[in-house]
Amino acid sequence: MTQLDERLARGRAAANATPLAAHGIWEAPPDRPDPVSLLEAQDATREPDLVPVRHGRMLVSPFTFYRGTAKIMASDLAGTPVSGLDAQLCGDAHLSNFGLFASPERTLLFDLNDFDETLPGPFEYDVKRMAASFLIAGRNNEFSHADALAVAVESAAAYREAMAEFARMRTMDVWYARLDESELRNAVEGEESTKDKKVRKEFKAAEKTATKTAAKARTRDSTQALAKLGELVDGRYRIVSKPPLIVPERELKALYGFGPETVTAVVNEQFKAYRETLPDDRRQLLDRFRIVDTARKVVGVGSVGTRAFIVLLQGRDADDPLFLQIKEAMASVLEDHLPPSRYPRHGERVVRGQRMMQAASDIFLGWTTGLDVNRHYYWRQLRDMKGSAIIENMVPFGMSLYARICGWTLARAHARSGDPVAIAAYLGTSDAFDKAIGTFSRAYADQTEHDYRAFSAAIASGRLQAVEGI
Repeated sequence: MTQLDERLARGRAAANATPLAAHGIWEAPPDRPDPVSLLEAQDATREPDLVPVRHGRMLVSPFTFYRGTAKIMASDLAGTPVSGLDAQLCGDAHLSNFGLFASPERTLLFDLNDFDETLPGPFEYDVKRMAASFLIAGRNNEFSHADALAVAVESAAAYREAMAEFARMRTMDVWYARLDESELRNAVEGEESTKDKKVRKEFKAAEKTATKTAAKARTRDSTQALAKLGELVDGRYRIVSKPPLIVPERELKALYGFGPETVTAVVNEQFKAYRETLPDDRRQLLDRFRIVDTARKVVGVGSVGTRAFIVLLQGRDADDPLFLQIKEAMASVLEDHLPPSRYPRHGERVVRGQRMMQAASDIFLGWTTGLDVNRHYYWRQLRDMKGSAIIENMVPFGMSLYARICGWTLARAHARSGDPVAIAAYLGTSDAFDKAIGTFSRAYADQTEHDYRAFSAAIASGRLQAVEGI
């Protein structure tokens, strides 16, 4: 038996042990942990003044609630059937954690863009997280039941078909596979033919939106960030103050008990340690910049309350800015249920996982241990031609197209670390897996709506505090 035969046999044996239909099962067990209690456990380690902001952002809709519930879903997935075929997981592969960014060659790429929860584990965990997010987003956009289910099934089908494609590729071709701007455009244009009049109109709208998103992404760099986040005072730039979302170092004493001089010393020390995690050529590039200012900056939904900062650096002159983002990396929510990371520092876990899963990664991606040795951070550019789809504006055709792109992207990310031959053999050529994931997504969307009502009730009763609109 050849090595290829062995890999095929492994996938088929997994299918016999865990049939594809098993992935369609979701029913909350009697001893399911209280979802609000799981959120409270996370809140205990977060910035107290930002926890109500996090709750307020999650309160907007079941869809925004789902974005902040990676811990809840990790607990739920731990009790579901698994194939036994592992890959490096994103850990939070909902549809808003895909997007555009610039490669080192300044080409726009579409890829996963959030790795706070990354960890090796069952490939189907990411597929279920992704597919359920599409169904919940479809409901949020008031799609019919059939259309909302269809986009979830489409994402799983695209994953399965892409994995079959990667299984036929040579190893290096899998590694080099990517979805750049031109390929993304081709993927969109490939959907135009044989459509009825209504769908052709939706196609044109989706094509226009994609073009605008890409054009906007190209403007999102450190210069644009400086115009939005900086202010010129006495001939020098500094970061603006917009508490609680942006709190510059000159105002951090109220939060952390030490003044700007201490903050500056800590940032400089952290910067030196971060620099050592970069390749030598990136260190030399970074040495051309000097730190100008630092601020705490709130980001996202699920991440709100973890410590996150931005650092403004200056190169040749004030018109040559570089913004770096520093994000706290806590233990992955998956580590409560899967073997812990082999990396002792969670910032390194995030960076290593991101480099494994992305087709190309930020040239300034690195990590540090905090002043408090129990806190870990990763560093990256704040804006490097980043762009994301506006999910709330999508119609069924546009979301279906987006689902296919995300499904392909997730499969490519898994194929880099997992065994695409075995996974493809497991998934097979029929639509059995797609239908099972659709069935799971529908049941889990119902569960999410139930959890959202419990979360809303906890806020209404005063058990949780929420600040809305920021």
